Amino acid sequence: MSRLLLLMRSVLFALVIVVATVIWATACFGFVLLPYRQRYWMVTRWNVFIILAARYICGIRWEVKGLENLPDAPVILLSKHQSAWETIFYCWLMPRPLIFVFKKSLLYIPFFGWGLGMLRMIAIDRSKGRDAMSQVITTGRKRLDDGQWVIMFPEGTRTAVGQQGKYKAGGAILAIGTGVPVVPIAMNSGDCWPRNAFIKKPGLITVSIGVPIASEGMNSAELIAEAENWIESEMRALSPAAYLNEKSL
Repeated sequence: MSRLLLLMRSVLFALVIVVATVIWATACFGFVLLPYRQRYWMVTRWNVFIILAARYICGIRWEVKGLENLPDAPVILLSKHQSAWETIFYCWLMPRPLIFVFKKSLLYIPFFGWGLGMLRMIAIDRSKGRDAMSQVITTGRKRLDDGQWVIMFPEGTRTAVGQQGKYKAGGAILAIGTGVPVVPIAMNSGDCWPRNAFIKKPGLITVSIGVPIASEGMNSAELIAEAENWIESEMRALSPAAYLNEKSL
């Protein structure tokens, strides 16, 4: 596919996102009095629309492995993070409402931030360090008790294809503090929706969900290390070409 065609498709997709976000964020004010599960479902129809738009405009397909590993119980999801695609897709994929931990400044983005504000997410000020982590644990425990799932990206930010960031223990600390397992998730969205790139590429994204890892009897370093080992091993299985240079070192 020529670069010009990729650019044209990406421009069209960007315009669709803008229009859909303005319309849906405005409509969200009509959902504010609904019970939370219904409100969550209505707000996240935006996610469904965007993922389908990416499929039919940009050719971004997906497959999911390991859905049977998702328990019918409270969990902390720990996922690889390569693009915005997975943050949108997971709200559609997962059987329970998700609680994302994100920087508070996202709430101030017109329209998009309005939609986020309708949901029970955990908005933190990263500059507050330990206080921010304390907020995550306190609020995360309440959300888990309410039947929602907390999802965290342990590398803290998006990583480029073939790269590995430093895994932070926040999700593991929350899991140990609440006694729930963590579910590791690997996915290669960066192959189609690269980090900080406007042009989207057609292709297949694979989301691979691992077996839950019990937090009982483990400390945070051990728990995050086990999750990291599974995620990074699976990443090398999903995108072997991206790690060829690593093997040659």
